[in-house]
Amino acid sequence: MRVIQRYITTEIVRSVAFALAAFLALFAFFELMGELESVGRNGYQLHDALLFVALGLPGNVYELMPIAVLIGTIYALSQFAASSEFTIMRVSSMSTRMAAKALAKIGLGFAIFTILFGELVAPKTTEIGQKLKLQAQGSSLSQQFRSGLWAKDVIKDKGLDGSIVGTRFLNIQRITGNGHLYGVKIYELDQDFHLSDMIVAAEGAYQNDHVWQLSDVERTTFIFDHKARDITSPIATERLKTFSFVSEVTPEILSVLFADPDHMSAYDLRAYTKHLQANNQRTERYEIAFWKKVVYPLSIFVMMALALPFAYLHFRAGGVSLKIFTGIMIGVCFQLINNLFSHLGLLNSWPAPVTASLPSILFMFFAVGALRWVDRR
Repeated sequence: MRVIQRYITTEIVRSVAFALAAFLALFAFFELMGELESVGRNGYQLHDALLFVALGLPGNVYELMPIAVLIGTIYALSQFAASSEFTIMRVSSMSTRMAAKALAKIGLGFAIFTILFGELVAPKTTEIGQKLKLQAQGSSLSQQFRSGLWAKDVIKDKGLDGSIVGTRFLNIQRITGNGHLYGVKIYELDQDFHLSDMIVAAEGAYQNDHVWQLSDVERTTFIFDHKARDITSPIATERLKTFSFVSEVTPEILSVLFADPDHMSAYDLRAYTKHLQANNQRTERYEIAFWKKVVYPLSIFVMMALALPFAYLHFRAGGVSLKIFTGIMIGVCFQLINNLFSHLGLLNSWPAPVTASLPSILFMFFAVGALRWVDRR
């Protein structure tokens, strides 16, 4: 069985690698065509577009891996069936359960490969690509917002470890790729949501340990009289060269606001979800994206299970081509249904684990049913 396992693994890995390379070349071509519209504008040149597309390839590897595994496995198993090798394996006492176990071992390697790309490689390269594109174009992250970027934070009396004494709203007009802030406005409210301070700064930079330093600052302090239910006068205003404050909002959290949740790592999604929960903000979109990251590598095993029944099907002519076409349709349907359930779960407030895992569960039931059907023939 070890010899058969090694032989099946070699053929499937080779077929999956070929299918993945073909898909990557196709997607890279289309993405480059889309980037050509921006070439020549604001200093964005062809080599910048090529670098941006290249840095986006790891993200495509992560997204395309289940479809490549499905098509590559179908092709390898179809070749075994066409040459009667799979029949010989079955005659040599290899049952359907043993074949499924052999594919599961191969799928484990593909799943680990997918996790590494999804957690370590793709998020970093995508972030680097976005920053390089913005720098080449001389753009900033928040130009797409009319009123700038808004973020919410809590104020604690002893840095990050004390008790909550108020709420802070940050308004940032422009953010560069390296996290430098321009046009900063901070509105601080007490526990009764009365405005206590308004801070306006020309620039801001992150120091370390959750400390931000603002430059060219104008701070206005409002003293609220709870008995009179009004702001007492006079209002204190002071100008400062620099002003520092401690906040849970970091450059990483700010960058999340501009990132597509599907391109973020599970670790970043979890950290940002906790930040939103601490500030009583909606987290459904990021929770669904997090659970999709958890469940997505398991879809590799679903694809392997869907491919196994094709080894039992025999066609007189055009068998391999028909099986590959069927595999492509199944893979496309899986991706469409997976994305559809994400939107349905968000609209209907379904539990995030259920929303993320239901498509894989449905396709796994379909694969098990197909295996039982071909095994009885």
